[in-house]
Amino acid sequence: MNSVSTTGLAREAKRASDSPAARFLARTGLTARSAIYILIGWVALLVALDQSSREADQQGALQLLADKPYGLISLWLLGIGFAAYALWRLSEAAFGVTGDSKGAGPRLKSLGRALLYAGFAYLTFSVISGTRHSQSRQQQDMTATAMQHTEGRWLVGIVGLIVVIIGLVVVSEGVRRTFMKYLRTWQMSPRTRSVVELLGMIGTIARGLVFALAGALVIDAAITHRASQSGGIDKALLTVRNQPFGEFLMMLAALGLVVFGIYGLCEARWRKV
Repeated sequence: MNSVSTTGLAREAKRASDSPAARFLARTGLTARSAIYILIGWVALLVALDQSSREADQQGALQLLADKPYGLISLWLLGIGFAAYALWRLSEAAFGVTGDSKGAGPRLKSLGRALLYAGFAYLTFSVISGTRHSQSRQQQDMTATAMQHTEGRWLVGIVGLIVVIIGLVVVSEGVRRTFMKYLRTWQMSPRTRSVVELLGMIGTIARGLVFALAGALVIDAAITHRASQSGGIDKALLTVRNQPFGEFLMMLAALGLVVFGIYGLCEARWRKV
């Protein structure tokens, strides 16, 4: 009796994940993800041009939005969108990823993304409530705490290596254009498909390179025992700026993130969900 009841609940949950409401959640979440990447890229561009002192990360992007007249409403919409994205990815982790294999790999990736965007939702609502802490500083404090012990330095280094690998995998996906398999390309004209493919390739490669650089900085912090070397997107972009032709390279990286955000809007329109 219990097994029948459990099977029935699973069937109902699966049906709910395929409902119009679930598809609305997915597209709302993808739109929110696009918005945050466009904002991060915009902040990074301002930083590269010495027009802003904000951190070029999720926190800085949200703070930039919070200072606008329409900021509070926009933040609420973003927070709800991130929560929707997290719920959609959780449903993929439970029932499989449309357009991908049935193995555990895609489900685990969706689970990781669900947790990440649940964190973004929490961060957004923290900004709304007025709790403002430097995201980069929090990451450095956590790294410093972990590196007080030898095992902690190894752990920090392993985390950095994982982030580098994720970044390189994302770059590979951009080069191979594997993101196109998730889109309803048959609904696009040939010209639209070419534009979407180009946007996705440029944006995905840029995002992967920034992630890989952020991971490399974490590894460097573990090796040199300097937590100040670690950080996320903000620290990675600032490191780029400090290189020869750094401002130009940072502008390219910033524009790449904006391009990924624009591609994300296309994904919100044509993603198989």
